[in-house]
Amino acid sequence: MIGNAWYTVNYFHVSFGKQDMLQRAIENIKCIEKLFVDERRDKIHAILTESENKLTARELKHFNKEVPWRFLSPWIKSNNDKEVALISQRFENNCLYALYEEYIEINPKWLNYITENAGILKSFCYWKLSLYLQKHNPNVPDIPNKLIKPATRNGLVKQRIYWDLVLEEVGSIDCIYTNKALQKGEYAVEHFIPHAFVSHDLMWNLIPSDKSFNSLKSDKLPPLDVYFEAFFDVQFLGMEIMKYRHSKNKNLEDYLTIFPNFSSTVIDKEIVKQRMREQIQPLISIAANNGFEFLNYRSGTKS
Repeated sequence: MIGNAWYTVNYFHVSFGKQDMLQRAIENIKCIEKLFVDERRDKIHAILTESENKLTARELKHFNKEVPWRFLSPWIKSNNDKEVALISQRFENNCLYALYEEYIEINPKWLNYITENAGILKSFCYWKLSLYLQKHNPNVPDIPNKLIKPATRNGLVKQRIYWDLVLEEVGSIDCIYTNKALQKGEYAVEHFIPHAFVSHDLMWNLIPSDKSFNSLKSDKLPPLDVYFEAFFDVQFLGMEIMKYRHSKNKNLEDYLTIFPNFSSTVIDKEIVKQRMREQIQPLISIAANNGFEFLNYRSGTKS
């Protein structure tokens, strides 16, 4: 349970609700065991299984005691965990599994059903979990894609081609964070609003940035009063060049989510700026409310 929810809580900052014990345990265990935000699930499982830390054991005790027998409640009407375990070991009422101290044993009568319908059952669980998390995170985008850690992140190859074409036209673009002149092949493609929050790679949120600062920025939020004007100037420069010099570039379609008439009308800079701010401002506010930290623009550290 800890491993499955680890990335959702630590990387995406999705809340399981104020009363949820799982989220609190994950946050505490991360500090106790000094684990990374993006730790692999199998490594988390191995560390927690072998840990001799009493604080970790105390965090896990609740789940060992309360969770395994509660799923058997449709078959076994008892609130005594020890009694439930004994009854389940006789597979009374054709209960789904038998509960032992260190493991569970699937009822043979259920084995074929579970095996044949594993995909449907898993999808149903993720659907219900998505609904539950959306209820507790009503303004957070793309909840379904924040349930598990993706196998690989998008390499942003197409997005880099976009900015390479822009740089071929203008020669260089100053990084909005460091003022370093960025040239083709010598920059990182950066998510202005962290990917961990928006969970997409749309062009209206991507700009070239200093490679070293991009690593330092990580998933921190840019204060709009400091960075929005410079961010928008870079965005608008890219939009103008691509619209009028490379109009068939498919990345331009990303702007249609903000500017529905983008491909068929003349770009009005002030209108575009207003709509861009209206898109970004609430996302920054919501991300901050969900635990994302702001960048300290002077030192590149959290404020």
